[in-house]
Amino acid sequence: MWDDKKGLSLDISSCKPLREIVFETIRCAIITGELQPGQRLMEVQLAEQMGVSRTPVRESIRKLELEGLVKMVPRKGVYVTPMSVNDLKEMMEIRRALEGLAAELAAMNATKEEISRLYEANELFGESALHNDEEGIIKHDMQIHETIYTASKNVKLQAMINSLREQMQRFRAEYVHRIEDKTPLVNQHMEIIRQIEKGECRKANLAACDHIYTTGDSMLGLLKKND
Repeated sequence: MWDDKKGLSLDISSCKPLREIVFETIRCAIITGELQPGQRLMEVQLAEQMGVSRTPVRESIRKLELEGLVKMVPRKGVYVTPMSVNDLKEMMEIRRALEGLAAELAAMNATKEEISRLYEANELFGESALHNDEEGIIKHDMQIHETIYTASKNVKLQAMINSLREQMQRFRAEYVHRIEDKTPLVNQHMEIIRQIEKGECRKANLAACDHIYTTGDSMLGLLKKND
């Protein structure tokens, strides 16, 4: 959690081990952009901000390096890894295929309750987009996609998408922050939901693929512009 005056602070209400809380706190700050790409991470500073020793911070940095979120530069220190255009391109190519399949299977297997949740989440997404509520946009966008994954009834597919989703979070937060008009996403979601409701497997697949392609193309444009 980020404190404008103190920097990173811990959620002391959590029952998790301290090292896990420290890791998740730093990781979340990177994913949400509170710790910026290219920013140097100082063990002592982070430890002081969170009120912990340097040991859990050091362990967290090692784990983050394995995830590719930070990079150790010899004789210079540790830095938040910049967001790579090529990384995003490759992830969106994979995500397009997986999301298309998830929507296709959801069109076969979704329950009425799941379809109702999709419509409700998209309505809330639209309200958040209208008021430029970035936190709400991300929250309800994830609800829509997670409901589609669940409705697919394919556990292995869900695991694959969830693994990729963790890597996508940083790009998602940056995209939502920088894109001006978010309302077209509401209609893209609606098209996917309608095809799922009608049981149109192929059309649901195509609608999901089109949504990911359009979003990915926009993300790439914003990222390239920032380079």
